[in-house]
Amino acid sequence: MVVVVLLVGLAGPALAGGRAAGVEAAPHDYVALGDSYTSGPGVPNQTVESGGCRRSDHNYPHLVADALGVDRFTDASCAGATTAHMTAPQPLPGGLTNGPQFDALDPDVDLVTLGIGGNDIGFASIAVTCAGFSVVFPIGAPCRHHYTRHGDEVGRRIDATRPKVAAVVTAIRERAPAARILVVGYPVILPDEGWGCWPFMPIAVGDVAWLRGVEARLNATLADAAATAGAVFVDTYTSSIDHDACRLPGRKWVEGFVPTSPASAVHPNALGHANVARQVVAAVGVVPVS
Repeated sequence: MVVVVLLVGLAGPALAGGRAAGVEAAPHDYVALGDSYTSGPGVPNQTVESGGCRRSDHNYPHLVADALGVDRFTDASCAGATTAHMTAPQPLPGGLTNGPQFDALDPDVDLVTLGIGGNDIGFASIAVTCAGFSVVFPIGAPCRHHYTRHGDEVGRRIDATRPKVAAVVTAIRERAPAARILVVGYPVILPDEGWGCWPFMPIAVGDVAWLRGVEARLNATLADAAATAGAVFVDTYTSSIDHDACRLPGRKWVEGFVPTSPASAVHPNALGHANVARQVVAAVGVVPVS
């Protein structure tokens, strides 16, 4: 595929070899790291080789690799991964094990995307807990009360995740010193405003704003960690507003607890991955041309 570099900072003098100052070369060796929001569980088609990691050949890393026309692409993402699984093996269902995701890195890699942090704060268990409370208490904020009755438990988890993500970015740079590193945030899940859509998305009306705030704080923490470690943060939330789990099929980019399109519950579907890919490609600064 032919690609063209977005020319930024052309006012500077040309460098030796004819490349203008401030212009990035198109990447040729891309590695994707991350959790299930990267791997795409349930999104067609699931790759046989990924096994319990549940990677789709239409997740955003694959779409990015196709759009950029890279020479080499490795999708090391794995459902359930935390920051610890960048450097340590990850246990999988059935007694299997996925090797450290950093095994995919080497000095030739010149583009890395990292989508991580949700499992470090236990977001999946938080969402399930909130859904359970909503069955009995659809009005009010039972989940917020549960997680704040002894202080801001979730806030502490998010604060503890920041240095872990920053350390991961630093370690990526040590293994792939020439790489552009993009930390990919999480897209919209619940409506950006309002009270949600209980019971279709079973979150108590008072907990919708609280969970929305949890995701916003996680994304802000990822952005801060990326900036601290010299990486670029890719905001996927803003572009996905009005495509939350409460929308109709075809409009929603993330599924609810009962998916209406092929994807895991409370995860991006194929449309959601396509949007994340667009944001990543724009952040890289290389766009396809026909």
